[in-house]
Amino acid sequence: MSVPFADVDLARRLERTEGATNAALVDARAALDPESGATWTSVAGVYAMYDGPDSPMTQTFGLGIFEAVGAAELDALEAFFRERGAATMHEASPFVDPETLALLGERGYRPMELSTVLVRPVAVDDAAEGAVTARRIDAGEEATWARLSVEGWSSESPDPGPFFETFGRLITRARGVHCFVGELDGRPVAAAALSLHDDIALLAGASTIPAARRRGAQRALFETRLTFAASLGARLAMVVTQPGSASQRNAERQGFRVCYTRTKWRLEP
Repeated sequence: MSVPFADVDLARRLERTEGATNAALVDARAALDPESGATWTSVAGVYAMYDGPDSPMTQTFGLGIFEAVGAAELDALEAFFRERGAATMHEASPFVDPETLALLGERGYRPMELSTVLVRPVAVDDAAEGAVTARRIDAGEEATWARLSVEGWSSESPDPGPFFETFGRLITRARGVHCFVGELDGRPVAAAALSLHDDIALLAGASTIPAARRRGAQRALFETRLTFAASLGARLAMVVTQPGSASQRNAERQGFRVCYTRTKWRLEP
């Protein structure tokens, strides 16, 4: 299967996959901590998530690519976040209607972040042998997966914050999410996750503990997750990275290609 051309139809499929995954994570937060107020809604095809005022999951997906988004729709979305004391943030693909982008500028939004969406077919050639092997976690290994994730992410930031302390518990509980570990000499050293929506697999949550890096853990996790996704009927896989990051380079080494780059727009409450 070849990778389809980047257009609004593909963007709808990709953005809905990530939006649905984040909605599942928000639902997991609400179940784990009802007092958090975690919730989500849909306005004109846009999925709006609230997971706390400082959570990176508090934002929208799909702005202006499913239905027209004008002043009334932006009013409703902004009210959703404002009532919860959070900034309004829209993850916008380049296929947003220009009139909607103009409205964001008129209303005081500012661009704050870029992200690159990459895709590839899920079909995998014969997996390369390496020092690290990967597998889906068994029941009862959720705490191990969460610990690996925190250790891997913490090395990227001196203060990962409370979000990362609980994110591992959320992702292992979220509906439709499958978690994997990479093992070196039988010892878990890396973690990653996969979620499915229709025929698209979102590969996310990848981290490797510092002591085991550059041993092929992420390659093994990519190949194992792609094979698993294919077994469930997925046809395309997607990843989201920071432009030019090590994560993007890892993805491109595994056959992913850049589909488009998004802009995150922020409006203070």
